[in-house]
Amino acid sequence: MYSPTPDDWHEANRARWDERVPIHAASEFYDLDAFRAGKDALRDFELAEVGDVTGRSLLHLQCHIGLDTLSWARHGAARVVGLDFSEPAVDTARSLAADLGLGPDRAAFVASDVYDAAEAVPDRAYDIVYTGVGALCWLPDLDRWAEIAAALVAPGGFLYVSEFHPLADSFDDETGSTLVHDYFVRDPWVDTTPGTYADIDAPTVHNRSVEWVHPVGEVVTALAKAGLRIEFLHEHDVTLVPRYATLERHEDGYHRFPAGRPRVPLMYSLKASRPA
Repeated sequence: MYSPTPDDWHEANRARWDERVPIHAASEFYDLDAFRAGKDALRDFELAEVGDVTGRSLLHLQCHIGLDTLSWARHGAARVVGLDFSEPAVDTARSLAADLGLGPDRAAFVASDVYDAAEAVPDRAYDIVYTGVGALCWLPDLDRWAEIAAALVAPGGFLYVSEFHPLADSFDDETGSTLVHDYFVRDPWVDTTPGTYADIDAPTVHNRSVEWVHPVGEVVTALAKAGLRIEFLHEHDVTLVPRYATLERHEDGYHRFPAGRPRVPLMYSLKASRPA
């Protein structure tokens, strides 16, 4: 249900994520054995849109257990830094980095709230600041996030965002065709669903979470106000999870609507640069 922001939103969300870290680390969804063996965690459109990262520094905000972060290191980034508010997630990411033979000079992880990132990360500016899917919905204040992220982009560098499209949250869960929620709502969404997207049947205790829907226009405007130049905004008709019962999983790992059905954007990506 939609409601005013609870005072304990941050503590509730962190408890939820802390509990789910070991579940995710053991899940087939993340498949850490395959990742250690070389499986890439990044999406094809992310690799194409970010481009060559060889020799560049990259900061990953809200990195969870670090698979995307470490994948950028595998693609040649000179130094990657991952930041997440969950200490168990950061511990898991550090362990994975060690398994891959990546020391802290190549891959460092910091336990910190994203709103404190400017003080928490080891460097003051990065060639690339990256935010992966499923991150922005946990933040109540997008303007503050944009200001912090923009300040961490080095001159001549850029911020890259890859996210689930907020329009997808407006449709019914069964068919994804009936509009049931207000796209422009600003109230938080309080959820108490047990389990996790990586294992829906996993027994869990900390099931309460507080999330926000941020329309794409809000994201773009916040970044522009923070002084970044929007290079592109791309919308994608695929998603990573079976958001609706009617979605079909394809061999490339994406979920899509059946052929012949009208499509809506399910993900989006954007690039915003800082002048040199």
